[in-house]
Amino acid sequence: MKSLLITLGLFLGICFIYIMIMLSRTENFFTYILDDAYIHLAIAKNFALHKVWGMTQYRFSSSSSSPMFTFILSVLIRIFGNNELIPLIFNMICSVFCVYFLNKYYSQYLSKSRNVVIATLFTLFFAVIQLQIMSGMEHVLQVMVIIVNIFFFQKWIKQDFKDSNAAYWFYFTIALLGLIRFESMFYFVAFALLFICLKRFKHALLVILFGFIPILIFGYFNYREVGYFFPNSVVVKGTSIDFSGNYVSQIVHLLSKIFLNVTFYKVGLFPLLMVAVFTFRDYKRKLSFKQIIENNFLLYICAITLLLHGIFGNFRGFFRYEAYLMVGFAMVFIPKLQSFFANPIGYFKSDWAMAVLILGNIVLMLYKSGYGHKMIVSGSDDIYEQQVQSGKFLSKYYNTSKVVANDIGAICYFSDIHLLDFAGLASVETIPYNEKEKEFDQNFENFLTKYSIENKYELAIVYEEWLMGYVPKNWKKVAELKIDNTITVAKDHVIIYSIDSKIHKQLKENIKNFNWNKHVKVTIFD
Repeated sequence: MKSLLITLGLFLGICFIYIMIMLSRTENFFTYILDDAYIHLAIAKNFALHKVWGMTQYRFSSSSSSPMFTFILSVLIRIFGNNELIPLIFNMICSVFCVYFLNKYYSQYLSKSRNVVIATLFTLFFAVIQLQIMSGMEHVLQVMVIIVNIFFFQKWIKQDFKDSNAAYWFYFTIALLGLIRFESMFYFVAFALLFICLKRFKHALLVILFGFIPILIFGYFNYREVGYFFPNSVVVKGTSIDFSGNYVSQIVHLLSKIFLNVTFYKVGLFPLLMVAVFTFRDYKRKLSFKQIIENNFLLYICAITLLLHGIFGNFRGFFRYEAYLMVGFAMVFIPKLQSFFANPIGYFKSDWAMAVLILGNIVLMLYKSGYGHKMIVSGSDDIYEQQVQSGKFLSKYYNTSKVVANDIGAICYFSDIHLLDFAGLASVETIPYNEKEKEFDQNFENFLTKYSIENKYELAIVYEEWLMGYVPKNWKKVAELKIDNTITVAKDHVIIYSIDSKIHKQLKENIKNFNWNKHVKVTIFD
């Protein structure tokens, strides 16, 4: 209990300080550090209040990368009302459960409260949970479920797979993970592969069934609505194999996502090296193939998942996509390093190879925490000055108008616009021009011109560069909104266009009259 209270006090205290800093930079208006958080909020709002699963209340759109998280938000909005603080509060509650289960887990292996506190805090900061909380996204929920999953799996395996209660919680959390993040499929596949290696075919089958059936059910309903199995974000941003040919270049491209990706090395190098060292030492002890797998089962699960995630998923900024894996690695490594916690100096003297890798992971944790600090302190004001201000402007003057945009979260959450998302996350019509890393061409410009005219769109608020020079000729540039920072936004400026020439003059006047934040530099074009 002592270690739990100390850890909660330290971690939540740090989070509270960060919230105060964020509020001081955004006119006391709490703002998430990613526009993506408002995508979840917009869908949750529309589902709770209008029974429409979409970025707008007018049509279905499969824009959520985490159906489970968005659904939970919609339930909370239905109960407590529409409030943008709901994801923050929910993430804080999830972090409390993370600390609780980590404390309970590490107390099984570490006798001193001080060491339990250190192990728990290291795990949280290794996955940069403080950053994930402030992002307002689903990653804290994913980490919490992974922690519970590993906690009960370890209990289950210690009882030689005979603890029915532990088995229940293991499979239940497996069923949740797929709809929290679709990358969890890699985790299921890793478990199935290793169960097969141990000739536990029943367990392999059950993991596949519990993991994939919820995804298949979601995919069935999603396909009926939009013609795609996965959400738009996965279709547009994900990696897939094209079975039409040219397999060599495709394989080279997939492998390059790991070996030519600097972020992969930042994330996975030291954990994978530790896996290699533990494996080599078991091999030197002349353990059998089965014994090596049993001795390092969860290590191999995390390693295989990491590799599959790197090939088919993404390692991008914020260290958010791989947060669940970092927690998994920490939960498996730390029990294997009990002697390090008992006598760190003696351990460093006796095992210098592992000591170097431990130091590498500590440095990695410090690096990620420093990066997270920068994102939290300077990120929320970016979103507040660019996306939130744009959303407030649309809410005041064009609340139910037809708008073309690309960063769609805040503008949809804070207004009731009709939306065409040319990036494809909310508008299935534009996916053929975005999927599989396509670049825009003249066909896209022709489509955008025709579609915006026929459907009577009025204005656009976009990153001009994202259109790659294919701005419809009938769009007239009205203003540029520029901010100082580009920490958590793609560009430091957005351009507002009039699509309907009848509103051009009034749009210009509305931009002039709106009370923009003092850090937004507004340039009106003649």
